[in-house]
Amino acid sequence: MEGQKEDEEHHPLPIPLILPYRMGNFQLCHRIVLAPLTRQRSFNNIPQPHAILYYSQRTTKGGLLIAEATGVSDTAQGYPHTPGIWTNKQVEAWKPIVDAVHAKGGIFFCQIWHVGRVSNQGFQPNGQAPISCTDKPVIPQVRANGVDVARFSPPRRLRTDEIPRVVDDFRLAAKNAIEAGFDGIEIHAAHGYLIDQFLKDQVNDRTDKYGGSLENRCRFALEIVEAIVNEIGADRVGIRLSPYASYSGAGDSNPNTLCLYMIESLNKYGVLYCHMVVPKMKTVVDETECSDSLMLMRTAFRGTFIVGGVMAEKMVTRLWQRTAQILLLMVGGSWRILICHAGLSSMPLLTSTTAKHSILKIRLLAIPIILFLKPINA
Repeated sequence: MEGQKEDEEHHPLPIPLILPYRMGNFQLCHRIVLAPLTRQRSFNNIPQPHAILYYSQRTTKGGLLIAEATGVSDTAQGYPHTPGIWTNKQVEAWKPIVDAVHAKGGIFFCQIWHVGRVSNQGFQPNGQAPISCTDKPVIPQVRANGVDVARFSPPRRLRTDEIPRVVDDFRLAAKNAIEAGFDGIEIHAAHGYLIDQFLKDQVNDRTDKYGGSLENRCRFALEIVEAIVNEIGADRVGIRLSPYASYSGAGDSNPNTLCLYMIESLNKYGVLYCHMVVPKMKTVVDETECSDSLMLMRTAFRGTFIVGGVMAEKMVTRLWQRTAQILLLMVGGSWRILICHAGLSSMPLLTSTTAKHSILKIRLLAIPIILFLKPINA
């Protein structure tokens, strides 16, 4: 995360990931975030009691967690057993889960989404076609496990007069998330799902005010941002973007221009954070070397900037090596150190590596928190 700078003079040899950070009204004790994960354990689209244990295990005091992608309506589904937040029953089911995270001092945001054309009629009410900005279908694709093949029904292009209803679905979902106790929401505008379909020129072939020009293609996303900001406040709103990715065929011919336009527009609304996916994650199963960088976007965005996607093993190794170096220096010198190991309850760090056709996701669930005290001889 990048944003407000802290005075780090009392943190010799700092490891940035485990330093505190002020994110708007939220005081974080470290900078490692639980990424939103599609768990597919919410039967009938209702969060289950076992999620209380799942999320509380991954909570640290002052740590930020982003819940699994949560549907904004009954047309938003594209995967089995993903949770929703459009009914009272779903809201009530989320409450004890959120309470468990808060009981351990965590900060909990709900990621809200609509998959758009990344669906099929089996997931849709009354067996209807999935909705999208287009009627172009998604070609069959291999799931993240490298084995299963997903197949999608041809989508139905939304009429212009239908789009405000979908915008309102996002607004109501955000309102419901706050009612359920979440501290805020993250708008899922990445990875080839509905909002991303509107954003990307390789999918959006509309000729109305929601297609064609860059401004028109971004209109749907920004209408959602505006509606949610007006409903719950900008200080509770984050957004996830993947301008360089081509998930489910949703690529763009000029991702830099697209991203900068979105960043500049988001600045006007004053949203809390922007969660970006690293440029080399072009698809769900491929890590591609490229020269694109997020530095320009990080500089342009005025709020907190969060980066997700691939974290190669060598980066993880460096983190652990750096931790070991500091421990040795502190032990060899005259510093007191307190190391808190919370086992499965400690900070989750997601990294992924590509092995042929599969992604190996590694969760580091026991990163030590080092609290530096004053020197013994001070």
